[in-house]
Amino acid sequence: MTAPTLDVVAVGSAIVDVIAAAAEADLDELGLVKGTMALIDAARADELYAGMGPAIEASGGSAANTVAGVASFGGSAAFIGRVRDDQLGQVFAHDIRAVGVAYETAPATTGPATARCLVFVTPDAQRTMTTYLGAATGLEPADIDTDVIGAARFTYLEGYLWDPPEAIAALRRAIAAAHDAGRLVAFTLSDPFCVDRHRKDFVQLIDEDVDVLFANEAEIMSLFEVSSLTDAVEAVRGRGRARTVVVTMGALGSLVVTADATIECPAAAVERVVDTTGAGDLYAAGFLYGLSTGHELDGCARLASLAAAEVISHVGARPLVPLSGLVGPAGG
Repeated sequence: MTAPTLDVVAVGSAIVDVIAAAAEADLDELGLVKGTMALIDAARADELYAGMGPAIEASGGSAANTVAGVASFGGSAAFIGRVRDDQLGQVFAHDIRAVGVAYETAPATTGPATARCLVFVTPDAQRTMTTYLGAATGLEPADIDTDVIGAARFTYLEGYLWDPPEAIAALRRAIAAAHDAGRLVAFTLSDPFCVDRHRKDFVQLIDEDVDVLFANEAEIMSLFEVSSLTDAVEAVRGRGRARTVVVTMGALGSLVVTADATIECPAAAVERVVDTTGAGDLYAAGFLYGLSTGHELDGCARLASLAAAEVISHVGARPLVPLSGLVGPAGG
């Protein structure tokens, strides 16, 4: 087996975040409910974009945020995800490459526009988010570069993509390529609604194909249809292939569950929580970077918590300072 040349390659939804300040009256005029998140179609996306004030446009998406975090730690990372050959597609490609993540997926030349998340920020710092998934859901098996997958220690997949049949086939191709190369697969459940829609598939996937699983409390309890975190931990311990299960619990920290141990890690201190968007994505970044560089599981969890703390201390889902400054010695 050849030595890996990448720490993490992620396969996920390529989304551009479009962020603008808004008054509450603007939300009322646009028919938005403050603080909510919703999926929208192309016509609604065009309507809301036209109604936004001056905006910041930046590369986003859950798995893309995670590999951006890996790169910020100083790790080597790549991303696979579909955009359209339009202005926002160019924004996505430029931004993710600019933070040091390799990105070579060819843009679509037909079909839906590049995915975007339109974010309206009111003066009280509340974020009202609407997402048009567009081209991101058009990922197909041909987009999976098996050489890139085979070069990475970890292939990281997001549950958000587990909807269109072609995207599912693409994720399965990535899993097969990773295991054929003797690499490891990490998977995030992404959202309780994803779990509700795909519970049977997700349980089978975790039992058969996933080495490292990321979930929050609500997601892991939903997955096993239990009412307590304790029951969820017992349900997941010792199942199939997944050797490490990481459960984030917000301000209460996180748990790292293996077949014979549960490691508790406190949340890193934050002077002021400004925006929790991206906390789970950056937690996964720190954990995977730690695993890739030889840290013990408790050290991985500490790095993950520090990365999450950095991203919730400001607006935006990616770090504002290099996360490499948080890294201590491997093995602890």
